[in-house]
Order: sequence, then C-alpha cells, then structure tokens
Amino acid sequence: MSNQEKHSTIDDSVIESSGSNSSRLRLRAAWMYFVEGMTQNDIAKQLGLGRVTVLRMLATAKEQQEVKISIDHGLADCVRLERALEQRFDIGEVIVVPLSEPDRDAAIPISAATGRYVSSIIRPHMKIGVGWGRTLLSSLSFMPQNAIEGLSVVSMLGGIMKASKFNPAEFAWRFADTFNAECFLMTAPALVDSPETRERLVSHCGLHEVFNLAETLDAVLLSAGAMLPDATYRRIGMISAEEQEHARQQGAVGDMMLHFYNVQGELVDSPLNDRVMSVPLPTLAKVPIRILSSGGMEKVEAMLGAIRMLKPTVLITDEWAAAKILSMTEA
Repeated sequence: MSNQEKHSTIDDSVIESSGSNSSRLRLRAAWMYFVEGMTQNDIAKQLGLGRVTVLRMLATAKEQQEVKISIDHGLADCVRLERALEQRFDIGEVIVVPLSEPDRDAAIPISAATGRYVSSIIRPHMKIGVGWGRTLLSSLSFMPQNAIEGLSVVSMLGGIMKASKFNPAEFAWRFADTFNAECFLMTAPALVDSPETRERLVSHCGLHEVFNLAETLDAVLLSAGAMLPDATYRRIGMISAEEQEHARQQGAVGDMMLHFYNVQGELVDSPLNDRVMSVPLPTLAKVPIRILSSGGMEKVEAMLGAIRMLKPTVLITDEWAAAKILSMTEA
C-alpha cells in the first residue's frame, strides 16, 4: 500500500470545518486540477477526500478568486515544492513553509505549521508517539488547549537526567497536558552505559509496556537532528565530541532520537545506536501516520536520510531545505 493510500483516512467533514487546514487543502486541490491537469477523481484519491468535497473546494477557490489564469496565492512556489517532494519520495502530504532567507531560523515557522497540522488530525482514542527537539517543543505554542477523550501520548525516548527544557519527558508531558491526555513515559535514561543494560531495562524494569504501546500507535511525531557541535546531546554532555566524531566517520549525517544514520537512511555502525533507550526506528516506520518535522539548511542531509529511513506520510519543512533536497536527489 502506498503512503498516499495510508494517508487517506481523513474525514471530509473535519477538513471542511478546520479553517487553515481547509484553506491549504483547497489550494492543493486547485493546484492539482488547474496546473497539473489531474481529474477530480484522482485528486480525491490523492488527498483522501470525497469527490464532492473536491468539487466544492474547486468551486470555492474560483468564487474567492484564488484561481484565475494561475493560482493567485503567495505560496505558489511552496506548493510547487510540496508536490515535487510528494512525488519524488511517495509522501502523502508535504507542507512547505515560506522563509525569507536560507540562513534564517526555520524552527519557528515549521513549528507553527506542525502545531496546526497535529491539532487538526488528533482524534478521540488516538495513540500518538512523540520524539523530542526544539522544533517539536516550539510547536506546542501553536496547539490550542483542547481536551481529547481517550487520547494517549507516548514518549519514544528515555529522559535526560539533567534538567532541560528539551527533555523528551518534558515535551511528552506538556503535549499530553495540552490535550488532557494520558501520558506514558520511558522511565530510563535516554542513553545507558551498555547494550546489556538496555536489554535488562527493557526486559525486567517494566519498560515493555511502552514498547508494546509503540506497536499499536496511530501516529508518531518526530524530528531529525544534524551532526552539529552545539547539538542538544553535546551541550548537556550526554554524548562526547569523540563519540559524535566516531559516528560521523562511520557516515552519520544526523540522528533521530539518538539513532545515528547515514544519508541513505541506514543506521551506522556506532556503539551509540546499541545504547539508546528508545523505540526502534523500524517499529516507528510501520506506524500509519508518520510526521517528520524539520528544516534549516544545516539539516538538509539529516532530513534526506530521515526521509529515506522513516518514509514519512507527512513532511513539514521550509522552502530552502525543500529545494535543496530536491536538487540533491535529481536523477
């Protein structure tokens, strides 16, 4: 089953009632119909909507003069990048946010788009797994308080012993609090001293509940980190410069929840990967809705590897990173 087919689970009535999300979908539908020449049936299948909903969206776009000879919208370049990434990597939906200059901080606009998107898909009795990072933490500011019945939030990574606002446990707890949800934490350090310690913690210390929950998640929200000297794990002393450099020498271009991987999306031969207390990435790659939220030119290689590894159904990034990823993967 393709990512597009997996993504086609959104209820039409919810889409039509969620303002900014409806506007985005209307723009995408208009682009597909008037620029790419797709049929209404094909658009409905691609976006996971009913044909009648697509018809109404196109009519509304014309009524509001969003469609003339071309799509009358300042984000047309972003839509072009979205469609190119969707087609190249078989991603159900890509959200590309505008950024004035390539060296600008992309975290806040990406966080805003992430907060709005996640808020729009959360449903009662959903189970959602979450990672960590500055972009994800900032996205909480763009998620309105809204009690969701039966929602479960599961932290995919162990905690940091040193107090930090970027602590995975802190992010999961605040996320759960935003939606008055039940929160499941991995009560162990994010990185332990040996693979044997990791195995003992999983097998004998009650952590199997979190790992079992990960097998039944409806959605997962993750970010990718670059191999930077000021990475959070370096700043707090969790991973040394020597350990990071060894991973780099093995081909690492980034990490996802302290799993280090190369640009092809393969885990590298680093002892760190055997010591991290997190749900295995192959498990997360099976979750129906996989949201990857990252951006910035310094993260382009890390994002490309993450796309190839996680195979996200939703990608949220900025226009400069999107364009660079496309140029790096041209045939």
